[in-house]
Amino acid sequence: MNDSSWGPSPHAGSWGGEDEVGTRMGGPLFRDDAPEPERHSARPDRSAPQPSAAGGNGGRAKKSAGRNLRAAIGVGVGLGVVIIASLFIVKAVFVGVVAAAVVVGLWELTSRLAERKEIRAPLVPLAVGGAAMVVAGYVRGAEGAWVAMALTALAVLVWRMTEPPENYLRDVTAGVFAAFYVPFLATFVVMMLAAGDGPWRVFVFLLLTVISDTGAYAVGWRFGTHKLAPRISPGKTREGLVGAISFAMVAGALSMEFLIDDGHWWQGLLLGLAVAVSATLGDLGESMIKRDLGIKDMGKLLPGHGGIMDRLDSLLPTAPVVWLLLVVFVGSG
Repeated sequence: MNDSSWGPSPHAGSWGGEDEVGTRMGGPLFRDDAPEPERHSARPDRSAPQPSAAGGNGGRAKKSAGRNLRAAIGVGVGLGVVIIASLFIVKAVFVGVVAAAVVVGLWELTSRLAERKEIRAPLVPLAVGGAAMVVAGYVRGAEGAWVAMALTALAVLVWRMTEPPENYLRDVTAGVFAAFYVPFLATFVVMMLAAGDGPWRVFVFLLLTVISDTGAYAVGWRFGTHKLAPRISPGKTREGLVGAISFAMVAGALSMEFLIDDGHWWQGLLLGLAVAVSATLGDLGESMIKRDLGIKDMGKLLPGHGGIMDRLDSLLPTAPVVWLLLVVFVGSG
């Protein structure tokens, strides 16, 4: 769900157009940023065979994800098995999975900030506070999540005082942002889980986000020609966004009708629309962060996917949206 995740991958792909690719030292970071080839002579060497501009496939350039598709599928299936098993067997185990993902995500984010911008957001209070935030959200709901968020922010401010005052404001601002962006948004997932039909609510949340990404890939790869946000993520197209909305609305209608107690199909249409929009904005938001940092992926922990944060970018901002709409439609459970 990163800015290049909507190329051929297990659940996400390019929205059409050029995919974004990584760089080696001295090369362009994104394919659309690549300079024109250097011309060594005014006249081409006609004795050498000239490559076709279409890539030799009948006038249509071949699109590539730039990732190990086999590894991506394997990792995606493995993650899915772990998540679904923990979700429907023991709720507490799933809470632990979310907390672990939050801690790893915070480590990736703070590491990239330090490497690329020399921003020293303190990891220890963020990791401890983030895990506590997830548990508090599950046990005490929104009130517990807000209290844990406030205490985590305070811990960040105090922890950073043990170092020299230079760049204090910059570092603690980044720390508070990280606390909100990763663990606080993740608390809405476990708040969904706390309901009587919590596992099914979380399942619908995950399902719709994945289907939104899949619809964007399927439609964008095949029909995408108009860029959605070329300065942020040049691989995404307006056609891909239409695909994301269409797939998510259909899946939402079926999910609310058959998976959620007291749900109705028309509520699912609204839920699917909201998921597609929030997932897209989340994807673009992390693309902005990675563009600013000058990186392609937040990490390398998951072969074919990047890091944990590259899989959470669409899920995190979508969680509070789904939680709120489900509370409005069918109650808190």
